[in-house]
Amino acid sequence: MSERRPAPTVGQVVLGRRLQELREAAGLRREEAAKVLRVAPATVRRMETAEVSLRIPYVQILLTAYGVGEQEVKAFVALAEEANLPGWWQRYHDVLPDWFSLYVSLEGAARMMRSYEPHFVPGLLQTEGYARAVLESGTIGNAGKEAVERHVALRMERQRLLDRADAPHLWVVMDETVLRRPVSNDGGVMREQIDRLLEFTGRERVTLQIAEFADGPHPGTYAPFTLFRFAEPELPDMVFTEYLTGALYLDSRSEISAHLEVLDHMTARAASTRRTGTILREYRDRY
Repeated sequence: MSERRPAPTVGQVVLGRRLQELREAAGLRREEAAKVLRVAPATVRRMETAEVSLRIPYVQILLTAYGVGEQEVKAFVALAEEANLPGWWQRYHDVLPDWFSLYVSLEGAARMMRSYEPHFVPGLLQTEGYARAVLESGTIGNAGKEAVERHVALRMERQRLLDRADAPHLWVVMDETVLRRPVSNDGGVMREQIDRLLEFTGRERVTLQIAEFADGPHPGTYAPFTLFRFAEPELPDMVFTEYLTGALYLDSRSEISAHLEVLDHMTARAASTRRTGTILREYRDRY
Protein backbone atom coordinates (compact mmCIF):
# COMPACT_ATOMS: atom_id res chain seq x y z
CA MET A 1 0.00 0.00 0.00
CA SER A 2 1.18 3.55 -0.71
CA GLU A 3 1.84 5.69 2.33
CA ARG A 4 -1.10 7.82 3.40
CA ARG A 5 -0.56 11.58 3.64
CA PRO A 6 -2.53 14.02 5.81
CA ALA A 7 -3.24 16.06 2.67
CA PRO A 8 -1.79 16.13 -0.85
CA THR A 9 0.67 18.71 -2.09
CA VAL A 10 -0.14 20.57 -5.27
CA GLY A 11 2.65 18.65 -6.97
CA GLN A 12 0.96 15.37 -6.11
CA VAL A 13 -2.35 16.66 -7.47
CA VAL A 14 -0.75 17.75 -10.75
CA LEU A 15 1.26 14.56 -11.24
CA GLY A 16 -1.68 12.38 -10.26
CA ARG A 17 -3.75 14.00 -12.98
CA ARG A 18 -0.88 13.52 -15.43
CA LEU A 19 -0.66 9.82 -14.55
CA GLN A 20 -4.36 9.46 -15.30
CA GLU A 21 -3.97 11.26 -18.65
CA LEU A 22 -1.07 9.01 -19.64
CA ARG A 23 -3.02 5.89 -18.69
CA GLU A 24 -6.04 7.00 -20.70
CA ALA A 25 -3.82 7.93 -23.66
CA ALA A 26 -2.38 4.41 -23.55
CA GLY A 27 -5.92 3.03 -23.71
CA LEU A 28 -5.75 1.26 -20.33
CA ARG A 29 -8.43 1.05 -17.67
CA ARG A 30 -7.50 1.33 -13.99
CA GLU A 31 -8.09 -2.38 -13.58
CA GLU A 32 -5.53 -3.11 -16.29
CA ALA A 33 -2.99 -0.71 -14.76
CA ALA A 34 -3.55 -2.37 -11.40
CA LYS A 35 -2.72 -5.79 -12.89
CA VAL A 36 0.62 -4.41 -14.08
CA LEU A 37 1.43 -3.41 -10.49
CA ARG A 38 -0.26 -6.49 -8.97
CA VAL A 39 -2.31 -4.30 -6.69
CA ALA A 40 -5.99 -3.45 -6.26
CA PRO A 41 -7.48 -0.90 -8.73
CA ALA A 42 -8.13 1.38 -5.74
CA THR A 43 -4.37 1.88 -5.37
CA VAL A 44 -4.12 3.28 -8.90
CA ARG A 45 -7.16 5.50 -8.30
CA ARG A 46 -5.67 6.87 -5.06
CA MET A 47 -2.42 7.77 -6.81
CA GLU A 48 -4.27 9.52 -9.62
CA THR A 49 -6.48 11.47 -7.22
CA ALA A 50 -3.58 12.32 -4.86
CA GLU A 51 -5.15 10.49 -1.95
CA VAL A 52 -1.76 8.86 -1.33
CA SER A 53 1.82 9.83 -2.03
CA LEU A 54 3.40 8.84 -5.35
CA ARG A 55 5.30 5.62 -4.67
CA ILE A 56 8.29 5.88 -6.99
CA PRO A 57 8.63 2.17 -7.98
CA TYR A 58 4.93 2.11 -8.91
CA VAL A 59 5.30 5.32 -10.92
CA GLN A 60 8.24 3.90 -12.88
CA ILE A 61 6.40 0.67 -13.69
CA LEU A 62 3.24 2.48 -14.75
CA LEU A 63 5.02 4.99 -16.97
CA THR A 64 6.87 2.19 -18.75
CA ALA A 65 3.58 0.34 -19.24
CA TYR A 66 2.06 3.52 -20.67
CA GLY A 67 4.80 3.72 -23.30
CA VAL A 68 6.51 6.80 -21.85
CA GLY A 69 10.09 7.39 -23.02
CA GLU A 70 13.07 6.92 -20.71
CA GLN A 71 13.95 10.63 -20.44
CA GLU A 72 10.36 11.61 -19.65
CA VAL A 73 10.21 8.86 -17.02
CA LYS A 74 13.33 10.29 -15.34
CA ALA A 75 11.86 13.80 -15.38
CA PHE A 76 8.53 12.58 -14.01
CA VAL A 77 10.22 10.63 -11.22
CA ALA A 78 12.29 13.67 -10.22
CA LEU A 79 9.11 15.75 -10.00
CA ALA A 80 7.37 13.00 -8.01
CA GLU A 81 10.21 12.84 -5.48
CA GLU A 82 9.99 16.60 -5.02
CA ALA A 83 6.19 16.49 -4.75
CA ASN A 84 6.38 13.86 -2.01
CA LEU A 85 8.46 16.12 0.23
CA PRO A 86 6.39 17.52 3.09
CA GLY A 87 5.57 21.22 2.86
CA TRP A 88 6.81 23.71 5.43
CA TRP A 89 3.31 23.79 6.95
CA GLN A 90 3.71 20.20 8.17
CA ARG A 91 5.61 21.71 11.10
CA TYR A 92 2.19 22.86 12.27
CA HIS A 93 0.53 19.46 11.94
CA ASP A 94 -0.49 19.63 15.61
CA VAL A 95 -2.90 22.51 14.89
CA LEU A 96 -3.40 22.39 11.12
CA PRO A 97 -6.54 20.45 10.11
CA ASP A 98 -6.09 17.98 7.25
CA TRP A 99 -8.69 19.80 5.16
CA PHE A 100 -6.72 23.07 5.40
CA SER A 101 -3.30 21.59 4.56
CA LEU A 102 -4.23 21.44 0.89
CA TYR A 103 -5.34 25.08 1.01
CA VAL A 104 -1.89 26.18 2.22
CA SER A 105 -0.29 24.10 -0.53
CA LEU A 106 -2.56 25.70 -3.13
CA GLU A 107 -1.64 29.17 -1.84
CA GLY A 108 2.02 28.47 -2.41
CA ALA A 109 1.51 27.29 -5.99
CA ALA A 110 -1.14 29.76 -7.18
CA ARG A 111 -0.51 32.42 -9.79
CA MET A 112 -3.67 34.30 -8.78
CA MET A 113 -6.08 34.09 -5.85
CA ARG A 114 -9.45 35.83 -6.01
CA SER A 115 -11.41 35.89 -2.77
CA TYR A 116 -14.67 37.11 -1.32
CA GLU A 117 -14.66 37.63 2.45
CA PRO A 118 -17.90 38.71 4.17
CA HIS A 119 -16.78 38.39 7.80
CA PHE A 120 -13.09 39.03 8.49
CA VAL A 121 -9.92 40.35 6.92
CA PRO A 122 -8.37 37.45 4.94
CA GLY A 123 -5.65 35.57 6.83
CA LEU A 124 -2.90 36.64 4.42
CA LEU A 125 -3.58 40.29 5.25
CA GLN A 126 -4.13 40.08 9.01
CA THR A 127 -1.93 41.64 11.68
CA GLU A 128 -0.86 39.50 14.63
CA GLY A 129 -3.20 41.37 16.95
CA TYR A 130 -6.19 41.00 14.64
CA ALA A 131 -5.46 37.32 13.98
CA ARG A 132 -5.12 36.61 17.71
CA ALA A 133 -8.42 38.34 18.50
CA VAL A 134 -10.28 36.42 15.76
CA LEU A 135 -8.81 33.08 16.81
CA GLU A 136 -9.52 33.66 20.50
CA SER A 137 -13.16 34.39 19.75
CA GLY A 138 -13.68 31.18 17.75
CA THR A 139 -13.56 27.47 18.51
CA ILE A 140 -9.74 27.54 18.48
CA GLY A 141 -9.86 29.80 21.54
CA ASN A 142 -11.41 26.94 23.50
CA ALA A 143 -8.23 24.91 22.95
CA GLY A 144 -6.18 27.29 25.06
CA LYS A 145 -3.57 30.02 24.67
CA GLU A 146 -0.84 27.73 23.32
CA ALA A 147 -3.07 26.52 20.46
CA VAL A 148 -4.03 30.11 19.62
CA GLU A 149 -0.40 31.19 19.45
CA ARG A 150 0.49 28.24 17.19
CA HIS A 151 -2.31 29.25 14.82
CA VAL A 152 -1.14 32.88 14.88
CA ALA A 153 2.42 31.76 14.06
CA LEU A 154 1.15 29.65 11.17
CA ARG A 155 -0.88 32.56 9.81
CA MET A 156 2.09 34.90 9.99
CA GLU A 157 4.35 32.41 8.21
CA ARG A 158 1.78 32.00 5.43
CA GLN A 159 2.06 35.74 4.80
CA ARG A 160 5.67 35.39 3.64
CA LEU A 161 4.12 34.26 0.37
CA LEU A 162 3.25 37.87 -0.49
CA ASP A 163 6.88 38.96 -0.08
CA ARG A 164 8.25 36.49 -2.62
CA ALA A 165 9.67 37.78 -5.89
CA ASP A 166 7.14 35.57 -7.67
CA ALA A 167 4.25 36.37 -5.32
CA PRO A 168 0.79 35.54 -6.65
CA HIS A 169 -1.71 38.27 -7.43
CA LEU A 170 -4.13 38.47 -4.50
CA TRP A 171 -7.46 40.08 -5.40
CA VAL A 172 -9.88 40.41 -2.49
CA VAL A 173 -13.42 41.74 -2.25
CA MET A 174 -14.29 42.36 1.41
CA ASP A 175 -17.75 43.15 2.63
CA GLU A 176 -18.09 46.45 4.51
CA THR A 177 -19.11 44.29 7.50
CA VAL A 178 -15.43 43.41 7.92
CA LEU A 179 -14.68 47.03 8.83
CA ARG A 180 -17.84 47.60 10.85
CA ARG A 181 -17.37 44.59 13.15
CA PRO A 182 -14.57 45.21 15.71
CA VAL A 183 -12.78 42.02 16.72
CA SER A 184 -11.52 43.51 20.00
CA ASN A 185 -12.52 46.05 22.62
CA ASP A 186 -9.13 47.61 22.02
CA GLY A 187 -9.61 50.06 19.18
CA GLY A 188 -5.88 49.92 18.48
CA VAL A 189 -6.28 46.42 17.06
CA MET A 190 -8.63 47.64 14.34
CA ARG A 191 -6.58 50.78 13.64
CA GLU A 192 -3.42 48.71 13.22
CA GLN A 193 -5.27 46.29 10.95
CA ILE A 194 -6.67 49.05 8.75
CA ASP A 195 -3.21 50.61 8.54
CA ARG A 196 -1.96 47.24 7.28
CA LEU A 197 -4.70 47.13 4.67
CA LEU A 198 -3.78 50.64 3.54
CA GLU A 199 -0.18 49.47 3.11
CA PHE A 200 -1.37 46.60 0.94
CA THR A 201 -3.32 48.97 -1.31
CA GLY A 202 0.07 50.20 -2.49
CA ARG A 203 1.28 46.72 -3.47
CA GLU A 204 1.47 45.98 -7.16
CA ARG A 205 0.23 42.40 -6.79
CA VAL A 206 -2.53 43.04 -4.26
CA THR A 207 -5.95 44.38 -5.23
CA LEU A 208 -8.44 45.31 -2.49
CA GLN A 209 -12.06 46.30 -2.97
CA ILE A 210 -14.84 46.97 -0.46
CA ALA A 211 -18.41 45.87 -1.18
CA GLU A 212 -20.31 48.78 0.34
CA PHE A 213 -23.65 48.47 2.11
CA ALA A 214 -25.03 51.23 -0.09
CA ASP A 215 -24.67 48.99 -3.15
CA GLY A 216 -27.21 46.53 -1.75
CA PRO A 217 -27.10 42.73 -1.96
CA HIS A 218 -24.93 40.82 -4.42
CA PRO A 219 -24.77 37.16 -5.51
CA GLY A 220 -21.75 36.31 -3.37
CA THR A 221 -23.34 36.96 0.02
CA TYR A 222 -23.78 33.30 0.89
CA ALA A 223 -20.30 32.35 2.13
CA PRO A 224 -16.61 33.24 1.83
CA PHE A 225 -14.69 31.52 -0.96
CA THR A 226 -11.37 31.65 -2.80
CA LEU A 227 -10.66 30.83 -6.43
CA PHE A 228 -7.14 29.63 -7.23
CA ARG A 229 -5.57 29.93 -10.68
CA PHE A 230 -2.27 28.22 -11.48
CA ALA A 231 0.52 28.58 -13.99
CA GLU A 232 0.66 24.80 -14.54
CA PRO A 233 -1.63 23.83 -17.45
CA GLU A 234 -2.22 20.44 -15.81
CA LEU A 235 -3.93 22.01 -12.82
CA PRO A 236 -7.37 23.55 -13.40
CA ASP A 237 -8.83 26.42 -11.45
CA MET A 238 -10.04 25.41 -8.00
CA VAL A 239 -12.49 26.96 -5.57
CA PHE A 240 -12.23 26.62 -1.81
CA THR A 241 -15.15 27.32 0.46
CA GLU A 242 -15.10 26.77 4.20
CA TYR A 243 -17.77 25.84 6.73
CA LEU A 244 -17.69 25.36 10.51
CA THR A 245 -15.96 21.98 10.66
CA GLY A 246 -14.42 21.55 7.23
CA ALA A 247 -14.21 22.75 3.65
CA LEU A 248 -15.01 21.92 0.04
CA TYR A 249 -12.61 21.97 -2.91
CA LEU A 250 -14.45 22.41 -6.21
CA ASP A 251 -12.95 21.97 -9.67
CA SER A 252 -15.81 21.09 -12.02
CA ARG A 253 -16.19 23.47 -14.96
CA SER A 254 -19.74 24.41 -14.02
CA GLU A 255 -18.81 25.27 -10.43
CA ILE A 256 -15.73 27.25 -11.47
CA SER A 257 -17.75 29.17 -14.07
CA ALA A 258 -20.44 30.01 -11.52
CA HIS A 259 -17.90 31.36 -9.03
CA LEU A 260 -16.03 33.31 -11.71
CA GLU A 261 -19.27 34.92 -12.82
CA VAL A 262 -20.07 35.95 -9.25
CA LEU A 263 -16.56 37.35 -8.72
CA ASP A 264 -16.73 39.36 -11.94
CA HIS A 265 -20.13 40.71 -10.92
CA MET A 266 -18.91 41.68 -7.45
CA THR A 267 -15.69 43.32 -8.61
CA ALA A 268 -17.63 45.39 -11.14
CA ARG A 269 -19.99 46.67 -8.43
CA ALA A 270 -17.56 46.99 -5.49
CA ALA A 271 -15.72 50.20 -4.69
CA SER A 272 -12.75 50.96 -6.91
CA THR A 273 -9.27 50.58 -5.45
CA ARG A 274 -9.05 54.36 -5.01
CA ARG A 275 -12.46 54.53 -3.35
CA THR A 276 -11.48 51.56 -1.16
CA GLY A 277 -8.50 53.52 0.18
CA THR A 278 -10.83 56.39 1.10
CA ILE A 279 -13.22 54.01 2.88
CA LEU A 280 -10.36 52.46 4.85
CA ARG A 281 -9.14 55.86 6.03
CA GLU A 282 -12.67 56.86 7.06
CA TYR A 283 -13.10 53.71 9.16
CA ARG A 284 -9.67 54.10 10.72
CA ASP A 285 -10.71 57.49 12.07
CA ARG A 286 -13.74 55.89 13.74
CA TYR A 287 -11.57 53.61 15.85
